[in-house]
This record gives sequence, C-alpha cells and structure tokens, in this order.
Amino acid sequence: MTAHNGSDRLTVGIVGGSGYTGGELLRLLLHHAGVVVTQVTSETHAGTPLPQVHPHLRGQTDLRFISRQRLAPCDVLFLAMPHGRAQAEIEHYAGLAPRLIDLSADFRLRDVDRYTRAYDHAHTAPAWLDRFVYGLPEINRDALRAARYVSGVGCNATAVLLALWAPVRGGLVEAGQPLIADVKVGSSEAGTTPTAASHHPARSGVVRPFQLTGHRHEAEVRQALGDGFDVRMAITSVEMVRGVAAAVHVTLPTGLTERDLWACYRATWTGEPFVRIVHTAQGLHRHPEPRLLAGTNYADVGWEYDPQSGRAVLLCALDNLGKGAAGTAVQCLNLMCGFEETTGLSFGGFYP
Repeated sequence: MTAHNGSDRLTVGIVGGSGYTGGELLRLLLHHAGVVVTQVTSETHAGTPLPQVHPHLRGQTDLRFISRQRLAPCDVLFLAMPHGRAQAEIEHYAGLAPRLIDLSADFRLRDVDRYTRAYDHAHTAPAWLDRFVYGLPEINRDALRAARYVSGVGCNATAVLLALWAPVRGGLVEAGQPLIADVKVGSSEAGTTPTAASHHPARSGVVRPFQLTGHRHEAEVRQALGDGFDVRMAITSVEMVRGVAAAVHVTLPTGLTERDLWACYRATWTGEPFVRIVHTAQGLHRHPEPRLLAGTNYADVGWEYDPQSGRAVLLCALDNLGKGAAGTAVQCLNLMCGFEETTGLSFGGFYP
C-alpha cells in the first residue's frame, strides 16, 4: 500500500479512542494531510460526540464514538486499548485493515517467554509476536518502512533507550554493568492524578504511580539493547501532567572530553528529525526538560559526566503521550505508508 494523493486520503480507524492516548492520536490525525479519521470506538461512550470526552477537539470533528461491533474496513487501524485486549482479537482486527499499529504492550516483545515473565500471564496470540515490528523509528526505521503490523512503544522504555542509544552505539557503555534508570513521570502516565492511578488503568501506561523495582519496560529496553545490558528502572510520579524525564546512571571510560561526547552524540543523532541534543553550559535549561516538550514528538537527550571517575548521567526527556505513545505511532504510520516522516508532527512546543 502506498500513500494516497490529493483528496484520496487513507482511511484511519482508532479502536479504544476515549483514553488519553486516543485523544492524542485524534489531535494529531485530524490535521494529518494524508489521512482521514473515519471511525473511533468506545464501548462506554458509543453514540457520544468525540468532543464530549475530548474537549480539546471541539469544532474539529463531528464524529461520534461507535462500538467495536460496528467497525468497518479501513486502510490503517490504530489499537489503543488496555494491555491484553488487542492480542485477544488480533485476527479480527487484521481482517479489517492491511496495516495495524497497536499502542499497547501486547506485541512489543518478540519472545513469548520474555512476555510471560514481564507481564505475569501467557500471551494469547504468540504466533503474532514475530509479525510485529517494534515501533521506535530511531532504532528500527528500515523495518518499519516495510511493516504491516507495528507495536507501540513504552514511554519509559523510549526515554531510557534514547538516553542510552548514542553512548551504547559509540562503544562507551560496557555491557554487564548495572544501568540504573531513574525515571520521573507525569500524572497522565500514572493515571488522572498520582493518587487516582488505579481508578483509570485504561488511560495509563503504568497503573502504579511508584514502581521502584522490576518494571515491565525493562524487558523492552533489554530486547533493544541486547541481554548483556543490565537495565534497572525505578519509576516515580511527580508533579507534572505530561512528561517523562529519564536519568540513567552509568560508568563511562575516564578521561573523555566534552568534544568526545559531542562527537558520539552527533554521530548517532545528526539528521534525526525528532531527537535533539540539549547540553549547554549556560542558561536555565541546560539539560533536557519534559515541560518544554508537552504536545510534541521530540525527545531531547543530553548528559553530565565526570572525567576523573567516569561517572555519567545520561538524560532524555519527552512527552509520554507524544513521543512516548501517539506521536511515535503517527511517525510509524508515516513510514509505513510512504508519507514524509514528519507529516502531522511539526508542533514544536511552547514556552513559557
């Protein structure tokens, strides 16, 4: 399938469109030049106009939610349901659209045993795991261009991976050492508020507002980096609505210079449309700051390094609903369907 031209746009459906991620997908797709959203499901809100659930869409769409039973065939189907739902009906959804993008964790891990260990239950469609391409363009772009089925990304895993990717690719991070990822997240990941997280599991990527050991996104990072990398994540909800800020504590070789680190980061990220190196000696915002990324598909990366000890903190900030979920999903859509990769994703944030 190739991108349609002119008014002959691709038809897009969203299954599970009433949550935060569904709302972010709609905000991006309703203004995408190459697609038209034709159907959005919600079992709870079937028949309700979309803006009654997503008030930021007032005046932008006349669509109403429908039930899953009323889904019609389309060109691309986004699955934005709670974890476990997509795998239970994957054959049905694959019969409705030649391209699927699943934003849950159901198809992120290729190995069924790894999935069982991470999610504490057996996968109900293990034969489909190898059919899905992991949907982080910065590490999987070529495979995504040829993909029919794409998995979404975990927002915490994305931040940790992007924080580590340049130094790992540059050979500065030795495998085997503990990589301690301290990740601060906003309330839209943990739930509507940090204290109400368990009331809204369908709206969040992480149900508990604090998870200091054994986070399931560790499996996602290890799959991407290789099992020789000992990634240990600690997740804490802080006072912001959108955002992920990852600080990964590692030991690098001693005696590196700033020029060495800049060369390493530039070798990986030069030419990437949505990854920016943020590392300045002066100013208020010398390091990546998630509040500056709200509503964007950008990820900012940086570092702090002590040349005497080799101790380093590798940094990444992003919007958990944008680059950590819906934004990356639209970026994958663009690659899969032959659009310019940045289509619909040019918003650069706001300040102050």
